[in-house]
Amino acid sequence: MTSRSYQRGFRMALPFLLPSLAGMLLFSVIPIVVAIFLGFTEWNGLSKINLTSGFFPMIVDQWVGLKNYGQILGDKEFWRVLGNTGYYIVLYVPSILIASTIVAMILNSGRKMIGLYRILYYIPVLTSWVAGALIWKWVLSPDLGAMNNILSLIGIHGPAWLQDKTWAMPGIVLASIWKDAGFFGLILLGGLQGIDPTYSEAAGIDGANRLQKLFRITIPLLTPVLFFILVITLINSFQLFPQVMIMTTDAGPNGATQSMVERIYKYAFKYFKMGYASSFAWLLFLIIFFFTSIQMKMQDKWVNYDA
Repeated sequence: MTSRSYQRGFRMALPFLLPSLAGMLLFSVIPIVVAIFLGFTEWNGLSKINLTSGFFPMIVDQWVGLKNYGQILGDKEFWRVLGNTGYYIVLYVPSILIASTIVAMILNSGRKMIGLYRILYYIPVLTSWVAGALIWKWVLSPDLGAMNNILSLIGIHGPAWLQDKTWAMPGIVLASIWKDAGFFGLILLGGLQGIDPTYSEAAGIDGANRLQKLFRITIPLLTPVLFFILVITLINSFQLFPQVMIMTTDAGPNGATQSMVERIYKYAFKYFKMGYASSFAWLLFLIIFFFTSIQMKMQDKWVNYDA
């Protein structure tokens, strides 16, 4: 394509792109730039901005430099919250990968009424987190909840779940797996249906059983899809928020379910420390960027794109 034809095509497409570009500029780019500057201030979110002097003079008046970052990193709360988030990730990420893979294999089978199964597995994805979290808050109720009633049938006295410091986060993980398994299972279903069946047939002729086919053929060929899901789930895990806010009171017993985004929300809209919350948000961004970069560099060692 020549430079002239490229410019002509760009001019023709620009009117159609302008609404999206305007929305991205207004709701993404500008807030990101403002948040960068707010992270170096002690603005409380309530003090008025003098429109005659402009926004940036207000920033200069309340400038504190790296003070917010130093306070956050020096506060034990930050490391406790980061530990809670890490605990959630350790429980959630492997579990959702296993659960969504099982869901995908069930949906990929040729059983009767498989279309109905696909709808049923996807219903939690369509359910809002508010409704889903309220359902799981009842399910995990220590006295009247369905989970402990089921456990009592086999002679197990269930824990207090969301009221117990030890079991509160596993309860959050259970709800998250229920909510997300259908979504990631559908993505893996697409990956399974993209695998050439002749690989499995050839392995069967050579005497491979189902487990050998699964771990020697299916899983290696699914690694690109699994890698995508791993990246998405890790990013989502660091942004744990709605289930914590709805299912637990003040982020769990003794702060057991406090998360990074929950702290950002509390500092910004409850304690009115917008500058502090902005610094917290940028630290979260750096953490996510760091782990995502590691995943990108490590993919060459286990992701198979050849097939």
